[in-house]
Amino acid sequence: MAPSGERFQAGYAPIHRIYEIVGIVATSSTGAWLLARLALGGALPVGYLFVAVLLGMLGADLVSGVVHWGFDTWGDLDTPVVGRLAIRTFRHHHVDPTAMLHHDFVETNGHNFMLALSLTLGGLWVLPAASATLSERVLALGLLAMAVFVALTSQIHKWAHSPAPPSLVRLLQRCRLLLSPEHHRVHHAASHTRSYCITLGWLDGVLDGLRSFRVLERVVERVTGRPPRRDA
Repeated sequence: MAPSGERFQAGYAPIHRIYEIVGIVATSSTGAWLLARLALGGALPVGYLFVAVLLGMLGADLVSGVVHWGFDTWGDLDTPVVGRLAIRTFRHHHVDPTAMLHHDFVETNGHNFMLALSLTLGGLWVLPAASATLSERVLALGLLAMAVFVALTSQIHKWAHSPAPPSLVRLLQRCRLLLSPEHHRVHHAASHTRSYCITLGWLDGVLDGLRSFRVLERVVERVTGRPPRRDA
């Protein structure tokens, strides 16, 4: 029997909230530090700026799809470490898609901020404090852009379920610059096995068209002997 919504929500422990607060503070601080380093290096040429930000956004969209697919497809609440840390939220969302509308900023975004910490730290590592090359600055900016969109993925996803998102957000959704309710509705139809990308949704057409996740599921099942969605 699938876990109830109450059991999913009960899995949100105080230590998890502390972890989320730490993630928000750490990623915001390192992201601001990285942005300051980039600013000290001067403005990038517009073309390089555009490419870096675009690749960062696409990277975030891809990560959102892969992570979403992984936690929707494998494991359960009792899976060590990630069961209550991450799988819980994805499975709860399928039981009650509107539950996230009642979550505050920390519960909505904390885990994604923690995931984005590796990107801001990576950006600081590739960008020396002085004498950065053009390629180092472009790479660092791409990592920063990716970190921003990874950190805000759950907020963007929440807006896609909100009956009244902010006016600017709704405009960006209509322009397909953020995940739209219409696009995301495909994932919530039937078996939840399509359109996993929940940042922008831009890569869903390619990933679904190539049946990328179905191929990955066959590979994982062959290697581990565990069928997909056994515990979903």
